Amino acid sequence: MRGSVPKDGVFGRTEGRRGVVNAEHSVHGGAAAGAAAGAAGTGGAAGGAAGGTENGLGTARAVLWLLAAVLAVRQAAAVLRHPPGERLTDLTEWIGDNGILHGAGSLYDTGRFTGTPFAGVVLKPLAGSAERSLGIVWTFGTLLLVVALGLVVARALPGRVSRRTGLLAAPVAISLLMLSLPVRNSFHLGQTSIIPVLLVLVGCFAVRDERARGVLIGIGAALQPAVLLFAPLLWLTGRRKAAATTAGTFAACTALAWAALPGDSWAYWVHHVAGAGLGERPDSLANQSLHGALLRMGLEGPLEIALFVALAAAVVVFGLRRAVRYAQDGQPLLAVALTGCVAVAVSPTAWQHQLLWVLLAVVGRVGTRARDRLAWPAVVVLVMTLPGRMLLPNMTWLAPLAENVPLLAALAAACVVPFLPRTSPYFETAVPTAYAEPAPARRRRVPPAPFWRRLLSRPNLLLELLVIRVGYSVYSHIRLAATGGRAAAEEHGRQVHAVERALGIDIEHWANQAVVKAQWAADFFNFYYTSFHFIVPLTILGVLYVRRPADYRWARASLGFATVLALTGFWFYPLAPPRLMPGLGFIDTVHGPQDLANPDYGALTALTNQYAAMPSLHFGWSLWCGVVVLVLAPKLWMKPLGLLHPLFTVCAIVATANHWVLDAVGGAAVVGAGFGLTYLLAGPRELLPVAAQPAPPDPAPAGERRSGTPVPAGGTGKRPV
Repeated sequence: MRGSVPKDGVFGRTEGRRGVVNAEHSVHGGAAAGAAAGAAGTGGAAGGAAGGTENGLGTARAVLWLLAAVLAVRQAAAVLRHPPGERLTDLTEWIGDNGILHGAGSLYDTGRFTGTPFAGVVLKPLAGSAERSLGIVWTFGTLLLVVALGLVVARALPGRVSRRTGLLAAPVAISLLMLSLPVRNSFHLGQTSIIPVLLVLVGCFAVRDERARGVLIGIGAALQPAVLLFAPLLWLTGRRKAAATTAGTFAACTALAWAALPGDSWAYWVHHVAGAGLGERPDSLANQSLHGALLRMGLEGPLEIALFVALAAAVVVFGLRRAVRYAQDGQPLLAVALTGCVAVAVSPTAWQHQLLWVLLAVVGRVGTRARDRLAWPAVVVLVMTLPGRMLLPNMTWLAPLAENVPLLAALAAACVVPFLPRTSPYFETAVPTAYAEPAPARRRRVPPAPFWRRLLSRPNLLLELLVIRVGYSVYSHIRLAATGGRAAAEEHGRQVHAVERALGIDIEHWANQAVVKAQWAADFFNFYYTSFHFIVPLTILGVLYVRRPADYRWARASLGFATVLALTGFWFYPLAPPRLMPGLGFIDTVHGPQDLANPDYGALTALTNQYAAMPSLHFGWSLWCGVVVLVLAPKLWMKPLGLLHPLFTVCAIVATANHWVLDAVGGAAVVGAGFGLTYLLAGPRELLPVAAQPAPPDPAPAGERRSGTPVPAGGTGKRPV
């Protein structure tokens, strides 16, 4: 019944790991019973299949635990490989020569310590041990805290989870935590922001006694005051004794710190208004709170304070109401995550190492269709592992969004994202995705890859945009890193030039000089070179996404493979383009004159890899566009028009001295290989007709995943019905 409270309470453990043993029955119901009956009838065959499933699950679990261990070792090594004076930079405020441990002044004299006075009282003995162990004990202690946090999160999942989820949740949670920016910052800086989160989770999910629960959360609030928001959550969900104990513990710890450090307590709570004026500038990008975002927008003074208070009050009311609703719905971990997101948004300062609550919101389920289920987890994981500039295009008008991506994710989780309640018929099983089979190949003996299934419906748009943007960001970083050195690039340039002379295709100098003499031609090719490289491929992908989703997936996969293959060429064969070859007389009509005596060639080197010329993706992507239009254009007159783009592109890259002719040949080779790999893995583009099936009123059982919709014979030239 929706809104009911579990027998052991909202944050009790009635639906804990005890339900894992019978998870298949609880999740799949009659389907699991039918499977059991079938197993009884088939005897040893069913036992063998179950054994294979168990072996596969055990292998997956072992691999995930190995991945978690590797990430943990890498994180610790990244800290310990630095000299003692350069590791745990925030911790040096305590253990440095002029650190707090060695001085008699205030905790806040330097302005860099941002914790509460109670945190100062607690951290002094811990920082002393860190000084004696050169940070080694501190680093491994942080590592153990992260592992404990992952184990508690895995244990806090709702009881009705599949056996697979129950076994794999812990290593997945620990791996995600290790990769997240908050944990990486905590390791690097020597921060303690993991402790309040762990105290809250342990109090909510690992402790039964109400008073003990309140004590743990109250201590967490004394270390990080925004955690006090969990007291009203406890109160509104029926845990009033725990809520009162939380408030009392917070008050007692604060009073204890006030008695021990009265001057520091006055400075923190009164002079700096609960620490709002401590640490970095409050308008810095590190402060991912509403207060920091308003300051970055240029607001300040009484107007900014009034607006912040009003927005914070609205977020608290609306966010806590949603958290209470999901707690009563039987999703306590999601309720805790949403409350933490509210705390991030309304804190005067929410530094990036305090944003673990946003990552915990990944447990919420969004979307009724299977194809949409990965969108929200992907958004959360990417926001918590990558900087905002990698998630959004580098456009001026998008800069405010890129600066506040973690805050926007926290606000979305707390107030906007429509998480499914457990009473929804789609909570356990989403609407299945329609798949189809590729048409058989005429001259092919190797079957398609078993893991590659052809989808008929268009993919989730948000997920696609994120994949394209992040993929291009990764491509740009690898491309920029594959420099190879000027000497090697120029030597390769001489090799390419010699081969072209031997083949009689060294037309670059003639074409370049001809364009320089005709200004109209130079202007046209310069404009074409700089304008259509991205516009045309993105336009084609957009049209295919809307009109022909199955062909969109085929085309996108081919383009992705071609781009990845091109990176290998950039890495292993750095090549100086004609415009950067000294003594050959080429003129760079696009970028202007280059100082070839300067190895950096001006500021352009910082923006792109000058030697990523072989293969030419300018021509490769344009050729991909031409092939896609030639194959998929519905009108005959459109097909030759599609070939004009690669024709104009090859003329532009050669005439402007940005590529050799053989670079275009290399671009054509990787595009051909991209289409070939797609064919090898997924089969021909054409799909077999699939018998129509009526849409079920309720979600199909978990085992029935390969349903489909009619596809016209001979391909997917029309939209699926």
